[in-house]
Amino acid sequence: MKFELDEQDSHTILRVKEEKLNSVVAPNLKAEIVLLINKGRNNLIFDLSEVKFVDSSGLSALLIAHRLCNNANGTFVISELQENVSKLINISQLDNIMNITSTVSEAIDQISGGGSVDKSSDNGE
Repeated sequence: MKFELDEQDSHTILRVKEEKLNSVVAPNLKAEIVLLINKGRNNLIFDLSEVKFVDSSGLSALLIAHRLCNNANGTFVISELQENVSKLINISQLDNIMNITSTVSEAIDQISGGGSVDKSSDNGE
């Protein structure tokens, strides 16, 4: 899997450099997520600007990142979604539990400013 890491004091940006986040790529992404969390990098921003297709394995990798960051008292944000990926996340209703921003800059502001919303504990009331 091709990706770039940008590790800052408060967060890590992982730029996925693949057009497809699928069953071929997802296992490597999951392994990288675990490594980052084990290094104490619990605020993760995924820049998905180059990803044009996501399958169930890709969605699973995103959910694992979300869960591991939450368990580590961190924040997981996905940003820069292509239209097709955004539609899939909306159809899957993952937009109700994940932090999603239009830009990486907004994601950084959300983490740095403490503007993160824990949607996983939202009971819909």
